[in-house]
Amino acid sequence: MRRRKVPMRKDIVTGKMAPKKKLIRIVHQKDGKVFIDKTGKQSGRGAYVGMSVAEAKKAKAEKTFNKVFSADLDDKFYDQLIKYADHEQARQQLLSHDK
Repeated sequence: MRRRKVPMRKDIVTGKMAPKKKLIRIVHQKDGKVFIDKTGKQSGRGAYVGMSVAEAKKAKAEKTFNKVFSADLDDKFYDQLIKYADHEQARQQLLSHDK
């Protein structure tokens, strides 16, 4: 049986490569909207961050997405990212225990 290629993306907080499914995609659209892409398929420029609360908090502290997208993002966006990372991290742990 042939192995499938796993798409890799760079985590902008740590600078490390990781499988796309282990990262959270943030999208910046032409109209200036920046949001969490839960599907991973929205149009726009994407950047990836690890699925951990620690990385999301580090992104907030360093205002990482402000720099990457040259946009002025408020703390609400980063708080939403931290909450989503916490949710996804718990979900991954739950799914890994089921196996």
